[in-house]
Amino acid sequence: MNADTPISAGRVLLITGASSGIGAATARLAAADGWRVVLAARSRERLEALAEELGGSQHALPVRCDVTDWDEQQRMVDSACEAFGGIDATFANAGFGGPRGFLNDTPEHWRAMVLTNVYGAALSIRATIPALRTSRGHLLLTSSVAGRRVLPGSLYSCTKHAVTAMAEAARQDLHGTGIRVSVIEPGMTDTPFFDERPAHALRAEDIARAVLYVISQPPHVDVNEILIRPTEQQG
Repeated sequence: MNADTPISAGRVLLITGASSGIGAATARLAAADGWRVVLAARSRERLEALAEELGGSQHALPVRCDVTDWDEQQRMVDSACEAFGGIDATFANAGFGGPRGFLNDTPEHWRAMVLTNVYGAALSIRATIPALRTSRGHLLLTSSVAGRRVLPGSLYSCTKHAVTAMAEAARQDLHGTGIRVSVIEPGMTDTPFFDERPAHALRAEDIARAVLYVISQPPHVDVNEILIRPTEQQG
């Protein structure tokens, strides 16, 4: 390895929710920085296209995974370790939102959202801890500004409060293992989360840069929380 080789070269980053938005943007930026990436989501076709874009099997591994399914999470981790020898960082990023108002959404959509945003994130933590213990790696979760302040009638906001708490619970639980734990809390971001592009929104690449900053710190630095808003966002 010469002086021009990135410190991250060859390290392995596993990303859930990798097929679009923040997950895909993070995969692109990480791959450009020398990381090998494990791309997990439910859309195999999108994952395969992204993996090919990032250089194929030597650099990116597409793994279809429904994060609400424990067996699929375990297979995801097994595939990552078999292909790349381990996991140095996990980005539990899968999630989606819904309309505000406790009468403005369906119970079925609520159930899917809670299972993905909360239970799915917890399963990603559980599934990847053994590999992260071995690498003394990094666990990172996607919460939201909505996980720091209450949005009227928003069950999505409630799920992201849970993710913010989950990150701190995991940090305390994993203290002494060498695993660092961080939570990223984006404000309004132009991703498929929104049906119409919000004005003055962050771009997915803005959040990806924050993720790469966090996981590229030296082992003695643990950036626990980053809250990032568009300049024009007040709340």
